Amino acid sequence: MPRPIQATIHTEALRHNLAQVRRAAPDAKVWAVVKANAYGHGIERAFEGLRGADGFALLDLAEAERVRALGWRGPVLLLEGVFEQRDLELCSRLELWHTVHCDAQIDMLATHKTQRPHRVFLKLNSGMNRLGFAPAAYRSAWTRLNALPQVDEISLMTHFSDADGPRGIAPPMAVFADATRELPGERTLSNSAATLRHATDAAVRADWVRPGIAVYGSAPDFPEHSAADWGLQPTMTLAAKIIAVQQLQPGDTVGYGSSFTADAPLRIGVVACGYADGYPRHCSTGTPVLVNGVRTRLVGRVSMDMVTVDLTPVPDARQGTEVTLWGRAGNGAWLAIDEVARSAGTVGYELMCALAQRVPVGVD
Repeated sequence: MPRPIQATIHTEALRHNLAQVRRAAPDAKVWAVVKANAYGHGIERAFEGLRGADGFALLDLAEAERVRALGWRGPVLLLEGVFEQRDLELCSRLELWHTVHCDAQIDMLATHKTQRPHRVFLKLNSGMNRLGFAPAAYRSAWTRLNALPQVDEISLMTHFSDADGPRGIAPPMAVFADATRELPGERTLSNSAATLRHATDAAVRADWVRPGIAVYGSAPDFPEHSAADWGLQPTMTLAAKIIAVQQLQPGDTVGYGSSFTADAPLRIGVVACGYADGYPRHCSTGTPVLVNGVRTRLVGRVSMDMVTVDLTPVPDARQGTEVTLWGRAGNGAWLAIDEVARSAGTVGYELMCALAQRVPVGVD
């Protein structure tokens, strides 16, 4: 019998979340961001739920090939552009659109031999200070690209560093507006946070929005807003089963380091999930879990293959009972991945991407 742990990707939830993004930005086209193997969901598994998008945005050529192999003939955008000259040959063959964020990428285009000019997205560094041309250099970069026969259409893009918090988007919006004034081309600015929090402004929505984490059922500005506040549904469930039950007496400890001590009689369940499955080791006593759809808590340390949970709210739980580590339980109750991530001092993105290879994954 296989070890009783399973991740499930929810196709209808992906479709629903994509629709929620469209409602937030009804006049914009939508990139479904599927970098990092669709945020750990698997591009092939997520594709059916996301094929209603206008395009797919991702990072590397191997992911682009996988999207094309699934039969997608619409736009595919490389968010970091190409890394070396020969990458442009595959861009030509697969008809990929790609970001240009530095002079070296313009130099590569200038010497690329192609009969099919490329669609490029010229990136502005509006304050994130990762990728993109400085505002003072942006127009000269546009002029260089516009003079190349290898370039067809130039779109304009930036990325917000603080769309999920109180600093907001006004400063980078002003930088973008000034740097791109009177330049032609479609614009794309908004990530998940900007799309949900600020897209009432048509200039923020622009021509394309680029939702990532929101499509996968996580709130981009948690804990200020939950996924439910934004009308999002969980797209990944990690569930396991109880493989043993222990009865503790006052003074008994649990797990490595004896970090939890019972102060009263306590029944606990041992669950077939640990950090080797991608469950965060930094989750501590009190981290929420669902047992048979009933909310309870983790007790003691997370170990490689097991966690232990308090069965007090679920007196009927026994060996074989379902435990939902995040996502949707069998009775319809659900535990937001953001809550678990907060207990681990991280974000939902990391938990999704860290799902271990040894965990079987299904699709519903």
